[in-house]
Amino acid sequence: METSLIKKATRQWLEEVVIGLNLCPFARKELVNHRVRFVVSSADSAEALLADLQSELSHLDIHPETETTLLVHPGVLADFDTYNDFLAVGDGLLELLELDGIFQIASFHPDYRFAGTGPDDAENFTNRSPFPMLHLLREASVERAVESHPDPDAIPERNIALMQSLGTAEMRQRLSRIHSPKV
Repeated sequence: METSLIKKATRQWLEEVVIGLNLCPFARKELVNHRVRFVVSSADSAEALLADLQSELSHLDIHPETETTLLVHPGVLADFDTYNDFLAVGDGLLELLELDGIFQIASFHPDYRFAGTGPDDAENFTNRSPFPMLHLLREASVERAVESHPDPDAIPERNIALMQSLGTAEMRQRLSRIHSPKV
């Protein structure tokens, strides 16, 4: 799939799933203000993805007008367990670059699975996306958003309840429509 279609599908997922289902009450503002950067990595190895991750962290560091980056990497880390292991490498890069506490990495994957859940459990869909991706966030912005929300601790519980009420079949269907965008 070409880069423009991957970006289109990722944006559609953000609009229809993350914002449309209100999984993240803070996302709409950044999208409508054009402060979300969509980047598709051509990496075909973990090492190449790490270089792209470093580049995106640098971009965010010198471009405060960009609030957040969705670094989509369809060519690497398709296996969820391998992807999950890579997250520690990403966190290590933040420490090495002395950017921990400034940025954080959130994770989304087509096969996302929370510890202690089965692969078909509905709550996993809170973090399922059409492609593997790393979501780079500014720590200070996350803190401000959490402080401004009346009950931030209730967000994950609400999202899990929503996923359970929609069910696995419905969420699979939603992601399938997004993953196969009409050209």
